[in-house]
Amino acid sequence: MNFFWLLFPIVTGFSLGMTCVLRRYALTRSIIDIPNARSSHSVPTPRGGGVAIVLVFLAALFWLAVQGLTEPAVAYALGGAGASVAVLGFLDDHGHIAARWRLLGHFAAAAWSLFWLGGLPALQVWGLQLDLGWAGYVLAAFYLVWLLNLYNFMDGIDGIASVEAICVCVGAAVLVWVSNGSVAAWLLPLVLAAAVAGFLFWNFPPARIFMGDAGSGFLGITLGVLSLHAAWLNPQWLWCWLILLGVFIVDATFTLLRRLARGDKVYEAHRSHAYQYASRAAGRHLPVTLAVLAINLLWLLPLALCVAAGLMAGMTGVLVAYAPLIGLAAYFKAGALER
Repeated sequence: MNFFWLLFPIVTGFSLGMTCVLRRYALTRSIIDIPNARSSHSVPTPRGGGVAIVLVFLAALFWLAVQGLTEPAVAYALGGAGASVAVLGFLDDHGHIAARWRLLGHFAAAAWSLFWLGGLPALQVWGLQLDLGWAGYVLAAFYLVWLLNLYNFMDGIDGIASVEAICVCVGAAVLVWVSNGSVAAWLLPLVLAAAVAGFLFWNFPPARIFMGDAGSGFLGITLGVLSLHAAWLNPQWLWCWLILLGVFIVDATFTLLRRLARGDKVYEAHRSHAYQYASRAAGRHLPVTLAVLAINLLWLLPLALCVAAGLMAGMTGVLVAYAPLIGLAAYFKAGALER
C-alpha cells in the first residue's frame, strides 16, 4: 500500500516537470494562443501543455499493465483511444484538421475502446435491468465522442478542465472505497488525477500555459472509458460518474441544444457557455473555477455517494444532480447570442 502513495507524487512530479519543458518549447516555437473575439482570455499564452498529462499517464498505464496491476484489455482501451485522440489534437494544435476528419478519428477511437471493453454493460434503471445489445455499442460510442468534444468545449478558462478532471477522478476513487471495490477500480482514476495535478500547477489562474486540444480531448475520452469500465465492475457506478461529470455535461449539452435550435453552426468557435458568461460577469477566471470545485465537492460528490451506497436510484440521482445545474445554465444564458 505504501507503494501506491509513492506512485502518485512521482506521477505528479513528472507531469509538473514535463509541462515546464513543454512551456519552454511552445515559447521557443511561438506556439501561442493569441486572444481574439472568441477567446475568454486577454493575454497571449503558450498552449499544448496537456501533452504532459498524456505522456505521463500513458507511461504510468504501461507500467501498471506490465506489473499486472490493471487488466490488459483496459490498458489497450485507454492507451489506444487516448493516444490516437491526443495525436489528432496535437496535429490540430500545430495546424488544422477539418472537423469531419477529426470526428471520424474520434469515432474510430471510441470503437477501439468499446471493442476491448465489450461495449456498454446492462443498465439498471429504477430497478429494471436493460441490456441494449448492439444498440448499446452505438449509444456508448456517441457518449464517448460527445464527452471527448464537450471536454474540448469546456476547456475555455484557466484551470477549469483540470479542476473538473481531478474532482471527478478523486470522487470516483472515493466511491470505490465506499463500495469496497478492488484496488484496480480506484488506482487508474487517481493516477490520472495525479498527472493532471502536475499540469494544474502551471494552468491555475492566471494560467502560464493552456492545455490545448491534445490534452482536453485525451481527458474527455479517458474519463469516458474509465466510466464505462467502472460500469462493468458495478452498474451503479456509471450513474455515479454521470453525476460527477454533471457540471461539464449540463453546460455543454444545454449550450449545444440552444445553438442547434437557433440554427447556429455548432462546429464554429464561440464563447457562449454558461461558465464563459460567468467568467466575464466576474471579470476574471478564478471565481468560476473555484465555483466549479465547490459544486463538485459540496453537491455532486455527496449525491454520487448516496447512489453508490444504495440510498438513491442511479437515474434519480442524475435527475436531482442536474436540476440546479440546468437552472444555473439558464441563469447565465448558456447558448444565448453573444452581444
